[in-house]
Amino acid sequence: MSHRTSSSQPSQNERMLNAPCGSVDHRLHRRLFLQGSLAGAASVASFQSLFSVPAFAESAKARGKRCILLWLCGAPSQFETWDPKPGRPSGGPFGSIPTSIPGVHISELMPKTATIMDQLTLVRSMSTEPNEHFQAIDMLTRGEGPRPPFTRPLLGSVLAKQLGQLDSPVPQFVLLDPCPEGNEFKSFKAANWAGWLGAEYGPVRVGGKYKLENVGLPEGMSATDHSDREALRAFLSRKFVNDHQNSAVQSYNAVFERVKGLMQSAPLFDLSKLAEADRAKYGPGTFGMHTLLARHLVENGSTFVMVANGMPWDCHVFNHETHQMLVPEMDRIVFHLINDLKERSMLDDTLVLVMGEFGRTPWLNEARGRDHYPKAWSMAMAGCGLKPGAVYGATDENGVDVSVNPINQRRLFATIYAALGLDPHESYDLPGFPTFYRVEGDAEPISELLA
Repeated sequence: MSHRTSSSQPSQNERMLNAPCGSVDHRLHRRLFLQGSLAGAASVASFQSLFSVPAFAESAKARGKRCILLWLCGAPSQFETWDPKPGRPSGGPFGSIPTSIPGVHISELMPKTATIMDQLTLVRSMSTEPNEHFQAIDMLTRGEGPRPPFTRPLLGSVLAKQLGQLDSPVPQFVLLDPCPEGNEFKSFKAANWAGWLGAEYGPVRVGGKYKLENVGLPEGMSATDHSDREALRAFLSRKFVNDHQNSAVQSYNAVFERVKGLMQSAPLFDLSKLAEADRAKYGPGTFGMHTLLARHLVENGSTFVMVANGMPWDCHVFNHETHQMLVPEMDRIVFHLINDLKERSMLDDTLVLVMGEFGRTPWLNEARGRDHYPKAWSMAMAGCGLKPGAVYGATDENGVDVSVNPINQRRLFATIYAALGLDPHESYDLPGFPTFYRVEGDAEPISELLA
């Protein structure tokens, strides 16, 4: 695929940093990290010093497009969030409240979000097919079902390639997961995330503690020794690649480059360095802390950050009690994230997605829970390229069926790519493979949602 660049004009500092190549890909060229005092940039302290260099700081915070995905793993109920049906058999005990969009109501459990609905873009007519978690997660993070033996890259991998800066030490695709070792669902275990794009576009997956661990040099090894060893490894690897033309080795080399970048960018992952006021308003839970970290990462050079909050939304038992506990946290987090991005003049360049893998049934089961329901559900977006305050589609009076403008994952992904300035129908250049497209079929973006 072709690499698209930001339409913003480079500053004088950026032009100096880019010389001799003016491509946005090389704003932070690797050679800058291998010269002079940056030769030992494997240390954490060196990355902190880099941000004191105006040209580096300006480039790292360049106005490229980026995306934050708040992944509500397990799938929340649309009835207790974006599409309440008060007074109907499917509605449950919670009422609805007016929002900043005239005539539009959301769940009473979301009073903060109600005040900023005019900044959000809401889809109430999602209709997809997979009914089980791992198939649905795969579909809604890749945009298409499996086509063995080919593995389609995740949204984050596509955006890391198309919008990211591969030479930046800051990881371009980050997955923040409270269970980074993997949970019971297949799609959140170690997998071929980047598919045919290659390992260099896979995610850096972290979670648990709010800092990167094991990023320092072994005791007794100097930064110079480490740099020399890395140079030797890179030389031998390049020779092997040249002799054998082995793509697996290229991916292996990409992992080493990523480790070096992580050692340099480790301070960005340390939430203790952020303002206590920020930590207080997002916290104290992992979901809030990871969302704050996502904001911080995209502000400092990451292209795509996915915040997965475990599986708490899988409400087969005690649906109402579950949402009474979880929705207020989501309400607070979405409210602060959108406001923070707007206050930092980042919302116009940052696409925010809030979604799970499907919806929940309009009826309760014997355990007073709502089961899986991909037939009619809701999701929200905000920011980059979208029309704020737009509400698209609708369900019938009980939320059983989509009554207006059904949207499947293909049209959703076409809209996401279009909002980020990418052609949804561009093909992948895969010699010897069948032709694949970013979005398959003739699915078009939802024009009513695009600014």
